[in-house]
Amino acid sequence: MRIAVLACIFMAAVAPKARAANVEFIRVWPEWREAGSFMSISEYFTGHEVTGGWTVVRTHKESRAGYYFLARVKNPGAAADGATFVLQVITPTSADPKTFRFPADIPKGSNVFELGLTGADWPGSTTHPVAWKLELHGADGRMLAEKASFLWEKPAGAG
Repeated sequence: MRIAVLACIFMAAVAPKARAANVEFIRVWPEWREAGSFMSISEYFTGHEVTGGWTVVRTHKESRAGYYFLARVKNPGAAADGATFVLQVITPTSADPKTFRFPADIPKGSNVFELGLTGADWPGSTTHPVAWKLELHGADGRMLAEKASFLWEKPAGAG
């Protein structure tokens, strides 16, 4: 019995570790977007929003105007279905971060996601975040990628 337990421990120690997917954020662009910036000629005629192959997710689906985080995601591995973007934002009115979750399937390859804080979740076009952090979690909760603004963490040597 002891030998079997020791063998299991040994095998776990020397077995190759399961690597996280090499998913990464190539770039994250935060910006305010007016509702009209999403209108296309096709939508004008059909009434259906056309995203040009990008995935657009909003905190309030009925509101388009808002503060967006355009994230280019590189996923060289298998698709990550059931993933979740976790966005934390510090606003000028509070030092406590607000957390927003956006479900998404992450296909293989390079893809663009627009994550919008819309409606009551963002005060207006003149408000900019003080700091932000964006994480991408797999369906199992494991973090696949993260990116943060310069001010998210206190710089080294700061008191």
